Amino acid sequence: MVLVAASLLLFTRASVDGSYVEHVLPVMILLGFGIGVCFPALMSIAMSGATQADAGLASGLVNTSAQVGGAIGLAVLATLSATRTDNLIADGASTASALTSGYHLAFLIGAGLVVAAIAVALAVIEPLGQPAHDEAADSEAVGGEPAYSEAG
Repeated sequence: MVLVAASLLLFTRASVDGSYVEHVLPVMILLGFGIGVCFPALMSIAMSGATQADAGLASGLVNTSAQVGGAIGLAVLATLSATRTDNLIADGASTASALTSGYHLAFLIGAGLVVAAIAVALAVIEPLGQPAHDEAADSEAVGGEPAYSEAG
């Protein structure tokens, strides 16, 4: 996810008269690598807590959330970009510089959202080897009754 955020930030450096080889190609390679590495891992993490009986439902929910979230995110970023572009054109900026500035805003906000996702992941995901705290197991360890049982 760090590679995705870095790629989006690098896109904000593209100038109106920039070249594909200098401003787009290297960033697209970095972005493609970042997405290719993080999306399968994110899907695995999202599915890791699902039981075998709920795997189909969980998979459908994860994929639907990714599709809807991507569509909404794209719509919001495109709207913000277009609004900035329109405002700059109304203020007298050239169309090319206004479009570039609008895209820069969208890439910057996108990078900020990815950084926020990284922060959430660091706060929520538990490191390997550290089991989640299980109060029922603690209760049994001290000789108490389990909070519930599978048998009823």
